[in-house]
Amino acid sequence: MVFDYIEKYPHRTKQILGVSYEQRHSLLRCAEKRHQEIKVKQESQKIRINASGGDRPSKLSISEQVCLCLFYLRQMPTFQVLGMLCGVSKTEANDTFHDWIPILRDILPSSLLEQVSNHESDLLFVQEVLTNFRLLVDSLEQRIYRDSDQKEQQKYFSGKKRHPNH
Repeated sequence: MVFDYIEKYPHRTKQILGVSYEQRHSLLRCAEKRHQEIKVKQESQKIRINASGGDRPSKLSISEQVCLCLFYLRQMPTFQVLGMLCGVSKTEANDTFHDWIPILRDILPSSLLEQVSNHESDLLFVQEVLTNFRLLVDSLEQRIYRDSDQKEQQKYFSGKKRHPNH
């Protein structure tokens, strides 16, 4: 499972989720806080006939749900594969992703296109800039953990130069 792997190999979190292990914990705290605020607001607006707490509990913890969402955004698997990797059905994987994506959008900074999408004149300007000029992208290579066992390391060795700090 993805969650177990990240806990066992925290130094590989950035490769798998796109954020470091520490960033994941910080993001999780913010996401949990925002999730709780939304639940409280929704609960205060509900007109209840039945007592609260009657919903079917999720198979995944909040931490696992956020991790599922980050994994999807980084790796883009099908929901069938995502469900298999996270131990849930494809429907639950899909529902979990769509439940958490608005929260993550709310707490994380948006892209330039998302920032201007509500202002047509700004959007047209950004689209013109992106189509009339060359866009350079610096794709920095991410360091990969190298196992101390020589035989295990050779499975993943690419032949590239070592990082100066190694």
